[in-house]
Amino acid sequence: MEHGYSQEAFADKCGVHRTFMGTVERGESNLSFQNILKVATTLGITLSALFLDIEGIARTLTAKSGGNTSGLNDKKTGEKAAKRKA
Repeated sequence: MEHGYSQEAFADKCGVHRTFMGTVERGESNLSFQNILKVATTLGITLSALFLDIEGIARTLTAKSGGNTSGLNDKKTGEKAAKRKA
């Protein structure tokens, strides 16, 4: 599903600031349920479609992070974990 939005245009369509959308994209911020609904609405899909196979995706991310789910989206924690493993 490709809509061809720039990050700024997508953020505008969702009703959030472009810099906030950038922090979400980089894993520095999380979306509230209200903003998740805005994303789904902007994409023209249901919440269930947006989260289709979320458990499978979570398992994959957990496996890639060595089972540590606390730092999946935290760059600093991820770097610390990588240093501990090295």
